[in-house]
This record gives sequence, C-alpha cells and structure tokens, in this order.
Amino acid sequence: MSDNASPFIDSAELALAARHEIISMTSVAQASHVASALSVVDILSVLYTGTANISAKNMKDPDRDIVILSKGHSAAALYSVLALQQFFPRTWLSQYCNNDAPLGGHVTSKGVPGVELSTGSLGHGLPYGVGIALARKKGGAKGRVFVVLSDGECDEGTTWESAMIANHYNLDNLVVIIDRNGIQSLTFTEDTLKLEPFADKWRAFGWQVQSVPGHDYGLLAQSLSSQSKPLCIIAETTKGKGVDFMENTVLWHYKSPSPDDVVVAFKELDEHY
Repeated sequence: MSDNASPFIDSAELALAARHEIISMTSVAQASHVASALSVVDILSVLYTGTANISAKNMKDPDRDIVILSKGHSAAALYSVLALQQFFPRTWLSQYCNNDAPLGGHVTSKGVPGVELSTGSLGHGLPYGVGIALARKKGGAKGRVFVVLSDGECDEGTTWESAMIANHYNLDNLVVIIDRNGIQSLTFTEDTLKLEPFADKWRAFGWQVQSVPGHDYGLLAQSLSSQSKPLCIIAETTKGKGVDFMENTVLWHYKSPSPDDVVVAFKELDEHY
C-alpha cells in the first residue's frame, strides 16, 4: 500500500497490514514490545475502521470520538494503524525509534497527527480520559472517549480511582477496552498481582461490563455499539497474536525480531490470514 492509497475500511485487512508493519519496524529499530503490539492491534483496527467516529479528515471536529492508547509501550500498533489510515505518512514507520524521528518507542503526541496523549507511564490514560469525558458531558459536546488499557495497567491505583469517578458522574460517553492478554513485563498477570474476578471488580465499581474475544472483529464492534453508563470491554487476547513462536510467551515482551524472525513471522501471517 502506498501513501496515496485509500484508508482501509475492513478491520481484518487493516490489522493484517498493521501486523506486517509492527514486526518490520520493531525489527529494524531493535525495539521492544512487539508481542504487546500484536495483541492490541485488532482492537485498534476495529476502532479506526468506523466503530469510533475518528479519521484523518475529522480531527478538528469537536464532536468526533477520541481514542487514547494508555498502554503506550504498544506504540508500534497505534503508529501502524494511524499511518495506514493516512493520519501521517507511512514512510515515518521506517524511522521508528530513530534519534530525532517523530515516532518514539512509547506513544508520543508531539508532532504526531492522530495521537491524543503521550503515554507509557501506566495509569495515566484513564484519568485523562475521564477528564475529557466529563468536560464533554458538562459542555454538551457529542462523541465518546475510548481508552485502551493493558491488563497489567489495572494494578495501578489511578485506574480504580478513575473508575469510581466515572461511575459517580455517570460518564456514559466513556469506554474502557482492556487488552486482557494475561502477561505483563516479566511474568503472567495472575502471578504478579491477581486481577480475577476481573469483570466483577468493574461491575462493583458501577460499570457496564462485557467480556469478548479480543481478536473477533465483529464481536468487538458489536460490544461497543451501545451503552447507558461507563462501559468496560474486557477483550480476551493472545500476546503475540498471529505469530506462533511469539504467542503467549513472556520472552517477546522485550525481545526484538531478528531478520530471520521477520521472514518466519511474515510466512505465518500469510498462512494464518
């Protein structure tokens, strides 16, 4: 796809193209978090192919939706999706993590069209999203605020403080989507700090909650179609999704793909999709 091609309208096609970009750019940059990006890219692809009212053409519309990727270490996923949807030139991806290049290793909003908030220090995205959602509600602006969290990020106290505030103000324009891949940093989430019963916790905080397969484009879109109060979607995902040797392993949280890994990964993507 060239920079002059049309944006993707199909979530699966966008996700597949983004997976190729993620693997390539993290290999060239020798950067981390390829598996984290692969687990969340289907969620982002659903949002940026029409489920969220956001595109490169409506960024100045005060009533558009807002998407915040709070798990900022998965920057390669967001950058790939935004580039493929023409928010900025696709050629920027080849400069990922280079000194003085626009795309840093964690999500940065400075000079990057389509990025709402610089993230990476976990626990900041939802407080910001709550503030935007509350301001919109008080000011009468339309549009929803989508905040994509990692499951490990739900160890942070600011996440739960924000959940209480969202319920208190009945922020029915706020959506949290949790990339529930079960792995954080150096081990599994339940070995680090138990989250289960996870859905029950969000319900106890007053949220509307659904658990859905996080790689099923149709069910993801359907789960986001309506809400009557703050909505939490727990998207059950697989870390490293789409590349067999990366899936559900701690190793690929930090390991960079070698050139040989890229060849094998691309072959597996072509076979799977």
